Amino acid sequence: MADEHGGDAADEHGGDAADEHRDELPADLDAAGYVGPYAFPNVNRRRVPGTIYLVIALACVLEWVTHAGSSHVLVNRGFLGAAVALGLVGAYHLFTAWDLRVSDTDALAAAVRHVGFPVGHASAQLAWRGLRSRPTWRILVYSAENPPDRRGLVLVDGVAGDVLEHYLEQNPEDWSEFDSQ
Repeated sequence: MADEHGGDAADEHGGDAADEHRDELPADLDAAGYVGPYAFPNVNRRRVPGTIYLVIALACVLEWVTHAGSSHVLVNRGFLGAAVALGLVGAYHLFTAWDLRVSDTDALAAAVRHVGFPVGHASAQLAWRGLRSRPTWRILVYSAENPPDRRGLVLVDGVAGDVLEHYLEQNPEDWSEFDSQ
């Protein structure tokens, strides 16, 4: 089979281009059915793997204690090392399993109240602060003018809802090329 340039119609992998399979979306796909509010996963889900790690660590310690000093080939000091490592990781998971009580919309509302100007566009990002990975919302806000005159970054605690820090400034972006006048 020849293509329009007189060459073979084989792809770079040696297969025939006519036999190539292509992915395609179903004809009855309705994207509107997937649009809606996004629920951020709660950080307290760390409790599940933390508990699993601690149970496995306990099993390793029990296995090591019951077979310590014996001539058992499969149980050695590695079981104790694994128990210590799994215990530390499991304890850290439980230590950092905060309950995310403040939703993204609540954090946006707290940021809008704090900045002191009418907000137009805004966005929220969930991040973590400190050794205990406390959930913190990073809220980027722009003033409601077109183009926006001011912008700010507000950090809102994801557990208590308090504003932790903020930074406000005049918008340094140059919008003159988009000016309609």
